[in-house]
Amino acid sequence: MTVEIEQPSLPLRQSALRSGVATGVSTLTVSGAAALAGAYLAHEFGRNARTDGFLAAYGVYLVIVLAAQAFRLVIVPDLTRAAAHARLPAEFASYASALLALGIPCSVLAALFADELGDLLTGNLPASAASIAASALVWIVPAAFLQTLAALCASALAARDSYVVAAAGYALGALAGLLVFFVLANDHGLVSLAWGLALNGTISAVVPLVALIYAGHLRGTRRGGVAIWPRVKKLMQAAAVPLALQGLYVIALRGASGLGEGNQTSLTFAFLFASTLVAATASSLSLISSAPLTRRGLDADSASAHVLHASWLSLTLIGAAAGVFALVGGRVVSFVLGDAYSGDVGHDLGQLVVYLSPWVVGAVAFSVIFPLLFVLEKPRVLVPVAVLAIAVHIPLSLLLRAAFGLRGLVLALAITTFLLILALMAAVSWRMLVLTSVGLVRTALLITALAVVSFGLPNLLLGGFGAALVGLVLYVGILALARPRGLVEAWRYVRVLHN
Repeated sequence: MTVEIEQPSLPLRQSALRSGVATGVSTLTVSGAAALAGAYLAHEFGRNARTDGFLAAYGVYLVIVLAAQAFRLVIVPDLTRAAAHARLPAEFASYASALLALGIPCSVLAALFADELGDLLTGNLPASAASIAASALVWIVPAAFLQTLAALCASALAARDSYVVAAAGYALGALAGLLVFFVLANDHGLVSLAWGLALNGTISAVVPLVALIYAGHLRGTRRGGVAIWPRVKKLMQAAAVPLALQGLYVIALRGASGLGEGNQTSLTFAFLFASTLVAATASSLSLISSAPLTRRGLDADSASAHVLHASWLSLTLIGAAAGVFALVGGRVVSFVLGDAYSGDVGHDLGQLVVYLSPWVVGAVAFSVIFPLLFVLEKPRVLVPVAVLAIAVHIPLSLLLRAAFGLRGLVLALAITTFLLILALMAAVSWRMLVLTSVGLVRTALLITALAVVSFGLPNLLLGGFGAALVGLVLYVGILALARPRGLVEAWRYVRVLHN
């Protein structure tokens, strides 16, 4: 199936490379701010029941915010088509009303039932964990829904081929929220991080909204009217798989609580690092590609080619990061997070990031494949796939946790994620499933082999930071000399994506 739309008169488009760099830098800024907040949290508050409680609540925030990032991918095709037919104001108003119809009731319910939710999230942990989780949820839930509004505004700008303003808004919001935490943490404790997240969401939404209004993109007649409930239905449908995917993490987080105090905190930090790798690479490429792919049109072959090009670029960068972390991750963790994460705890956390590598490959593929279902207008499969993923993951995580502990929970995440993306590719076409699966496996194996050789040999001779540095030089050098065909084609592809 090929989807094409009328080509409107639009401003000169930025190159995909420039847009991707701006989006990637913004993502790294947001992730860096989160990492600094995590490091400060670790140094100031240690690794205990209260940090477990707060990070359990933070898991809820991650679920909604990562769903918001998925909304950006889902909404862009609709807004792009709307912009092509002078319906952008009506489409924007419809989606904004739908998000408010979801966000306001959820925020009110989170405030009314905060204590009960805190108990549910922290399980058998001490009462102090449930207390801080409840206090955080009151702020965290509305903060997360502000991020969904920010995603809508960023998507509307993307429909007009504008990415830099939204990227700046996300970066400014993240830095302002981090500043609030730094300033207020000593006097008000962990809940000040929740306040910072609320400010973060406000700035992230207001900056692109002001840009939309100032540029006049929301002016004019609202042709087609404002339809709220159809958008609510579509958002819930679109959110099904992203929420299920992040729900797998929440299930793992809940499972980690049964392995002893501190394991939820360790899993959270490892997952944040792995998620940052995915967000700065595959997610950034997906954010800048939905609009041009919607205008250009796709079929099974071009959809598969897009996934493989994006995977080559993403996994090449991730392979280098994973190699460095495999060698010195434990030392980096103990240096950044403090004495509570030194010794065996830091080493285990660093190794946990390495064990998350298969999940990272699956998450990269998901980040690229998921928006294509909306470009191709094939979203009906999403709800059943989401339900099936949760149904499979719960017994699988229990079984693997019993066998391998925390590493078993990470392995269960990877297995369920791969099953999910196979189902999504089959929903597009069996041809895409075969082409993409073969190409993705080949790419992942090649990058893995390159990383093992580049970092493994120096580790045998040097060890530590010296081995990591030499390994990184070897990794880049081999790529520069070998110039793998897949990587060269992927680079050419992204350079002309917006043409």
